[in-house]
Amino acid sequence: MGGGKMVISLDFELYWGVTDSKSIDAYKSNILGVQSVIPKLLHLFDQYQIKATFAIVGFLFCHNKKELLEHLPKTLPQYKNKKLSPYINQIDKMKDDDLTRAYYFAPELIQRIKNHSQHEIATHTFSHYYCLEAGQQATDFFYDLEAALKIASEYQVNITSIVFPRNQYNKTYLNLCEELGIQCYRGNPKHWIYQADINKTFLWIKKGIRLLDHYINITGHHCYERIRSKHDSIKNIPASRFLRPYTPSLSWIESIRLQRILSSMTHAAKNNLTFHLWWHPHNFGIHQQANFKFLESILKHYQYLNVTYQFSSCTMAECARSQY
Repeated sequence: MGGGKMVISLDFELYWGVTDSKSIDAYKSNILGVQSVIPKLLHLFDQYQIKATFAIVGFLFCHNKKELLEHLPKTLPQYKNKKLSPYINQIDKMKDDDLTRAYYFAPELIQRIKNHSQHEIATHTFSHYYCLEAGQQATDFFYDLEAALKIASEYQVNITSIVFPRNQYNKTYLNLCEELGIQCYRGNPKHWIYQADINKTFLWIKKGIRLLDHYINITGHHCYERIRSKHDSIKNIPASRFLRPYTPSLSWIESIRLQRILSSMTHAAKNNLTFHLWWHPHNFGIHQQANFKFLESILKHYQYLNVTYQFSSCTMAECARSQY
């Protein structure tokens, strides 16, 4: 048996995705590097005939702080952990200059993605919203997602897919997504170390096992058949593997990390399964030469599997439509 599908999704968030964990000074090279990462990704995807899903934080559609304030949701999340709120910690302190805009906004890059019509633009929520954190309410999420869909529509983008920030979601939030017309989401790999959990008790144990799993097949290939979601209409396109960025101290085992991914792709192609690879553009913001060399090795293998086993590239939305 041959066939199978390869899905690539990218969580496009700039600084909004790390405001609670990294300072701008510490992470600015990664964020500013996205300005060149996106064009390089688009070029490489064209070269290897790849379709990708870009899940974009709604804030990025804005040109500046003024435009962002004009698009705020009807209610804002009141996280117990105030570090999680971009409304308290970022927007109120934001300057209005070119450098600041490069950290927070990306309308020109979004337009470049849109110009490559084979790709899908999905949502990563409006504000990089955390669905499982204490203090926020489901109604806040509803209005956040509504704002994300509205600002995308101003770019003539009809969004039908979602990637949840930090992969936090539950049935209540999936039902709200469905109510607003979302048809599919990226679920977590089916192993306990990959389940979203705000309980920090076993966090370091999970992180340690996840790191090993990037090099050694501990938890399986995480390739999927066309399985009906437990929810009536919204479809789950589960993640298979996070594409870790290049780490100089681990460069001596890069070939092992690569083989872990390639073997899962081959498994999917031979068994008519779906392999779903994901990462953030800012992961490639530094060490770009090494990161893109690694990615091109993956895409060359995809090309081989495409010819040999009819392994095909598709977006999340296309994958969801093909499930039924």
